[in-house]
Amino acid sequence: MKKIGILFGMEDTFPQAFIDRVNSKNEKGIIAEAVSIDKVVQNKASEYAVIIDRISQDVPFYRAFLKNAALTGTNVINNPFWWSADDKFFNNALADTLGVPLPNTVILPSAEHPTDTTANSFRNLKFPLDWEGIFEYVKFPAYMKPYSGGGWKNVYRLENKEEFWEKHKETGQLVMLLQEEIVFTEYFRVYCLGCKAVKIMQYEPRNQPHLRYVHDGPAVDKKLLATIKDYTIRLCKGLGYDFNTVEFAVRDGIPYAIDFGNPAPDADINSVGPENFEWVVEEAAKMAIAAAKKQKPGKINLTWGTFMQEAVG
Repeated sequence: MKKIGILFGMEDTFPQAFIDRVNSKNEKGIIAEAVSIDKVVQNKASEYAVIIDRISQDVPFYRAFLKNAALTGTNVINNPFWWSADDKFFNNALADTLGVPLPNTVILPSAEHPTDTTANSFRNLKFPLDWEGIFEYVKFPAYMKPYSGGGWKNVYRLENKEEFWEKHKETGQLVMLLQEEIVFTEYFRVYCLGCKAVKIMQYEPRNQPHLRYVHDGPAVDKKLLATIKDYTIRLCKGLGYDFNTVEFAVRDGIPYAIDFGNPAPDADINSVGPENFEWVVEEAAKMAIAAAKKQKPGKINLTWGTFMQEAVG
């Protein structure tokens, strides 16, 4: 018997719907359940062929458990080693190599010295930085946000460099991105599962969270949708994420990738709506079952993006 587990936190709707959907398919030798963790012993296999991870970004103990499980044969979705190494600035750099349009973006040193460092720790950093060159490249209005993070935490919209100086002080030890604002006419959030199944959703990020998914929106150009699908698959294959969302802001008919490292994306029926919820539950169930069938006990069964595959190869 191969078990598919789902590891989750405060989510209420998706985990149980996923478990029920997998089990309703009555695949011989495959069952799904909520992950149950007791003691975690080094190099001891977990009881799961596949684990869908929805929470370890917030719980370091879970992240350590998942890495150990992956080492001993579990296919963890998404790959916990890559997710631990990933950040939004690298994602942007990789996306650029993949030919996906992006807003102009730079990374900034933290406003305050990290704990246990002094000015001597930064003797390799020019002072002052070429701030005028940075501002000219990005231009204002701009967004400032953590280079590694999510959930719209510590995100600032800045009208000018005076606002930048004021707000940058508030970020403390956080390492921030400064990114060009894309004034968009259309915006999309896109589910991608298994680096192949794609669901493009009209989205309005300026609304309150429960109103951001647009239902019964205006018709969208088919060529634009095809381009968004192509870019989405390129990004997810490059990064190696099996469960991800990608966001695009469309300016002058060009979709710019805004946010595309969301490997525990929102899947709550109350925000995404019944139609999108049904799609993601069904596709996640199919993906997990396929992964369980392919899983080889005692072997490494993780997905690695093309960047890592080519680097190692």
